[in-house]
Amino acid sequence: MTDALPDNVGYVAAAYLVFFALLLVYVVIMAMRLSRHERDLAELDELADEALARRGEREREREPA
Repeated sequence: MTDALPDNVGYVAAAYLVFFALLLVYVVIMAMRLSRHERDLAELDELADEALARRGEREREREPA
């Protein structure tokens, strides 16, 4: 048995590097999308809280004294 590596080791290493790079790009894109969705959700939550507060104020104004 020899200690020499096969001729295609460079191609296999390159394939793994390309796969890892694509996986890394995918994870970064998903993280950016997730942070954007979290920001949008926080904004919608604030708008919903403001709408509920305004609705509560209107209902208190309509109540007979």
